[in-house]
Amino acid sequence: MGTASPLGAAFGRARAEGRAALVGYLPAGYPTVDGAIGALRAMVDAGVDIVEVGLPYSDPLMDGPTIQQAVDAALRSGTTTPDVLRTVEAVASTGAPALVMSYWNPIDRYGPASFARDLAAAGGAGVVTPDLIPDEADGWLPAARAQALDTIFLVAPSSTDARIAMTAEACRGFVYAASTMGVTGARSEVSRAAAELVARTRRFTDLPVAVGLGVSSGDQAAELAGFADGVIVGSAFVRRMLDATDDASSRTAVATLAAELSEGVRRGNPAVGRRVVPSSRH
Repeated sequence: MGTASPLGAAFGRARAEGRAALVGYLPAGYPTVDGAIGALRAMVDAGVDIVEVGLPYSDPLMDGPTIQQAVDAALRSGTTTPDVLRTVEAVASTGAPALVMSYWNPIDRYGPASFARDLAAAGGAGVVTPDLIPDEADGWLPAARAQALDTIFLVAPSSTDARIAMTAEACRGFVYAASTMGVTGARSEVSRAAAELVARTRRFTDLPVAVGLGVSSGDQAAELAGFADGVIVGSAFVRRMLDATDDASSRTAVATLAAELSEGVRRGNPAVGRRVVPSSRH
């Protein structure tokens, strides 16, 4: 048995408290590198358990207009991959696991082995790759495994059982269940497909299953926390950043939302028979 990864430990702590883990996302570099770092730290202080740091990319296929707006601004201001790594390092220093959310192309251009090495050196816990499927990840998985980084892939309501099984097998840390088809964005109601997708995924893995795409309120977080091991929130945090007038108001806005969502995951009824086996460092 290896020691629990930072992600496994975070999900384990949440499980011990009878709740789902709260995962929060912001892109690096918006409105500035330091501004994003301050906002992410404020989110952790207000109750976010795990942080996803977005690596800005010029062709974000899955990102809705809210995240695209912030990512475009970050790219225009010159945000680089080293800036993303500096953001990860700053977030990891809080004690919260810090993931990078990145499309495959920037990692491929940086060099998978170099990216894995530099992310691990920055204290990163792993990477979410929304456009990379396990059967096309031969260039990534060995590099990530060599640095003991968790690899998080996505399943969706359209995924076949065979696809879910293959994806879950390649995951470390948790499985990312995209609860809706289409691009990211806050929605007024949580997808009804989410609970079914979580249940289907649990047939093939003992890893935590975290649900993302669409959560924007404490009530929605509570609903998801009734059946998922983690609740992932991105666009709603970015929206608060876009609406803020300066760094101080940005930090206040995201902290207020984080506190509401944190209360929500604690209010949700724990899933019956939820199985969480922390992933291990191999």
